[in-house]
Amino acid sequence: MTQRALKEPEAAQYLSMSASFLRQSRMDGMRENRTPGPPFVKIGRAVRYLVDDLDAWLRTYRQEPSKGEQK
Repeated sequence: MTQRALKEPEAAQYLSMSASFLRQSRMDGMRENRTPGPPFVKIGRAVRYLVDDLDAWLRTYRQEPSKGEQK
């Protein structure tokens, strides 16, 4: 069975980002000129990240390469 909810270190590894980014983005929320973190689930003191949410969050920041100037 594939794990659906990841702990913070696992989510950071899945995203190839630091756990401190996830922690800071949870505390800061939406701030100007900052990339908001992915959605998370909090039950009591436990914080979990759903894999589907992480995938959707990554897709929102996906960039297509520019095609350059046409001559």
